[in-house]
Amino acid sequence: MLNRVILIGRLTRDPELRYTPAGVAVTQFTLAVDRPFTNQQTREREADFIPVVTWRQLAETCANYLRKGRLAAVEGRIQVRSYDNNEGRKVYVTEVIADNVRFLESANSANREESYSGGGGNSGGGSTGGSGGQAGNRSGGMQQQDPFFDDGKPIDISDDDLPF
Repeated sequence: MLNRVILIGRLTRDPELRYTPAGVAVTQFTLAVDRPFTNQQTREREADFIPVVTWRQLAETCANYLRKGRLAAVEGRIQVRSYDNNEGRKVYVTEVIADNVRFLESANSANREESYSGGGGNSGGGSTGGSGGQAGNRSGGMQQQDPFFDDGKPIDISDDDLPF
């Protein structure tokens, strides 16, 4: 069996960071994902608004760096949960429990891509995984140290350096 989802969309509002009574960070935000077709009457593109939940270190990272309107890619699983509301009716909630979030835009560069991950357990969390990008990379200071940073110049590699 497989329960995996990948979404790319824009945040409809700033992420909401909370902590459980046990001190575990959890962040919720909504991703607006465009549909691949337009409405027949208005010729406008429609969108789906999908709730996303992140846990632990990934939740804190999302709360610190994501903002309303930013483009992000979310990878995770779909979860359906239910609860009884104040009127005694059962309410079903469908959401994506994210274990990987890629920031496709940042405040200082629309072309930079950074990735942050967290593990995913059955309770919607798990231990924190590594982060593919560091907050220090946002300032651009790390780019000079990165030998693979694309500065537009050709790479000088001899045939002796290649393993094949």
